Order: sequence, then structure tokens, then C-alpha cells
Amino acid sequence: MPGAGFALTLDGVASDIHHTIETVFRIEQARLIGGLARMVRDIGLAEELAQDALVAALAEWPKSGVPRNPGAWLMAAAKRRAIDGFRRRAMMARKHAEIGHELEAGQNAGMDAMEAALDDDTGDERLALIFTACHPILSPDARAALTLRLIGGLSTAEIARAFLAKEATIAQRIVRARKAIADAGLAFAVPRGPERAERLASVLEVVYLIFNEGYAATAGVALTRPDLCREAQRLGRVLAGLLPEEPEVLGLLALMELQASRLAARLGADGMPLSLLEQNRARWDMLLIRRGLAALRRAEALGGGDGPYALQAALAACHATARRAEDTDWRRIAALYGRLFRAMPSPVVALNRAIAHGMAFGPEAGLVLLDVLEAGGALAHYAPLPAARGDCLLRAGRPDDARAQFEKAAALSRNAAEQRFLLRRAAACGG
Repeated sequence: MPGAGFALTLDGVASDIHHTIETVFRIEQARLIGGLARMVRDIGLAEELAQDALVAALAEWPKSGVPRNPGAWLMAAAKRRAIDGFRRRAMMARKHAEIGHELEAGQNAGMDAMEAALDDDTGDERLALIFTACHPILSPDARAALTLRLIGGLSTAEIARAFLAKEATIAQRIVRARKAIADAGLAFAVPRGPERAERLASVLEVVYLIFNEGYAATAGVALTRPDLCREAQRLGRVLAGLLPEEPEVLGLLALMELQASRLAARLGADGMPLSLLEQNRARWDMLLIRRGLAALRRAEALGGGDGPYALQAALAACHATARRAEDTDWRRIAALYGRLFRAMPSPVVALNRAIAHGMAFGPEAGLVLLDVLEAGGALAHYAPLPAARGDCLLRAGRPDDARAQFEKAAALSRNAAEQRFLLRRAAACGG
């Protein structure tokens, strides 16, 4: 039946094109929303226009093929949709004329020229979108949640996990943040001067949260989401180029580069997660390590050695420069965590300080600090706390207690790979 075979082939081609469209849209989504938001001054409308462009691509590309510059095609489709909307509502006449003229010029000069004309002073709509989402009219939590949603593409549940907050709370923050930005009519651009410095801390926090979600996914099947790590690193490099004298920008970049250097070694041949001490260090990315150490040296030379990100980068450097696990300077790590806790007191930092003390001074020393944390209750539903207790208990010669803690941690985790890892550790305790 040659006809049936031909149909199967066409179906396969269509399926490949649909997969390509989905991949392109994932890559371009934040850039589209950022560029469109600058034009229409409404994040919600920008998201709708981006979705309209996706629908248009799904209809057109299977017939005409994937365009040479798919990102510019999507932007042009979204802009045409925006023009249609302005016409229907008979409003924003001046903006309509501007967008129509820009679109016409883009068609005459080519898609590449049109896309270049959309860029702001940094040449990156995503960065402009982050600075807008981090405007002082929003609370710090709302700034981070909105940017993670728009730039990182995280679900409300994933953002809630990152903040150790309820999902409904995060959803409300995002809705209110969008409305506040729309009501204020903010310009979607990277600010200059004092206003840029004012928003920088929350921008760094957001970039770091995006990286963290990529480095250790809070939910789903995969342990990591390298695409988010790469996006956060890229944004960190853009920020470092924009603000080369800001030590905390360099500290954050150093931290991300050093942490990302270990991504390829975090899973074993069987797909199971590996702890830091189990990883094959030959698989660590030496280029990223060199970049990270160089950024850390620049941050310290600028007097930022005691900044929260620079201190975390110094901690990562302790591991990156240890050729073997047994060469790790755990006493220095414990001391650095003490400095970090003074700079950034939080239950998670306290947890990591307890783990470091357990490695530097013995498991019983770690358990003492972990007991204090557990009594405080702030990390009652945080899987790494019982996981850390399990590790200390196992090294202290209490395998039955350790097994119970690893099982508790697995029950609290929402990441399938992490659950398998913790259950494997529980099984290794015997009993």
C-alpha cells in the first residue's frame, strides 16, 4: 500500500516540524514577551501575542517550511497581531503608527534588521524584562516570582517550591505583579544610573533562583534543567559586561560558572544522581572552572569578598580546586559558611553550615547543629534536612536511624531523580 507509506512519511515530517516549532518557541518565548511588552506596555497582552505567534507558526510552517530566522518570523507575526488588535479597538493610534512603520521597514530591510531595531541598549529584551519585573513598585517576592515565570518559564508550583511557599500564594503574587506593572505603565527597558543600582540586588536574586532551579529541579523527572542554567549564566555574563565594576555581579557569575562545571558529572552511567563526593572529577568542565575562578578573583579585587554571592563562589571554588574528594578543605568550607551565615542568615544557609561542620569536625558535630535547625521548624518540609541527618547518622554508625531519615527525605521530595537517589541511600543502610 504505497499510499499508506507516503501518508506515514508526511506524518513524520509534520511531527518533526511541530517539534521544531515547540523547541524554537521555548528558546524565543522570553525574548518575544520582552520585545512585545516594550511595545504594548502590558505583560499579559505580550504573553497572549506570543501565543498567537506560536499558533500561526503551527499553521504555516508545516506548509511553507521553517523560516531562515524563526525568531524574527515569530516576532513579526506577533506584531501583526498587535496591529490588528489596535485597529479593532480604535485606540493607541500613535503606537499603531509606530509599530506599523517599524514592521514595514523590517519587511523592506529584512527580518534581521527588524529584529535588531527592537533591541534596547543592552541588545537583550529578556534583560529589559527582568529589570522591569524587578521594579521597586513590586515586593521583592513578587519581583522574583514574576521574573521566574516570564524568563525561566517555571510553573507556579516550581516557583512556590523555590520560595518554600504555598502555590496559591505565588499565583496571587504573579497576578498582582502583572496588574501593578500594567497600571503603572512602566517602560520595558534596562534602567540607567541610580535606578539601575537600586534594582540590581533583586535582579541578581532572580537570576540566581533561575540557575538554582536548573541545577536542582524542584519537581519533575529530571534532576537538572541545563537550559535554565545556561540561561542564567548567559544573563549573568550580560550583567557582568554591563556592570564590570560590581563585585556581587561578578560573584554571582563566578558561583554559577563553578556550579555549572559539575552538571555533566551529577548523574552516573545508570542515570542515578551522584553526590559531590561520588562524582568523577575528570568530567568537570575545566573551562567553566577557570571562568568562575577568574570572576571570583575580580570580585575579591574589587573589595567584594564578603558579599553573599562571592562567599558562595568561594565555597564552590573549594570543591573545584580539590583534585580528589579527600583533598577537600572542609574546615575552610565550615569557616566560609560561618561568614556566609553572618552575611545572609537563613535556614538553608544554616543547614549547609551544619553539613560542613559534620564533614569538618565529625558527624556528631553536624547532628548538634541539625537538631537546632529541626527544633526551629522552618525546614520541616524541606527534603535536604532529613537527608543531611541521614548522612550524619550513617557516618556515626547508626544505619537504622539513617535509613528512616533517607526515607523521610524521599517522601518530601517532588523530584523523581532525587527520590530514587534517596531511596537508594536508604536501601544501602540495610535492614
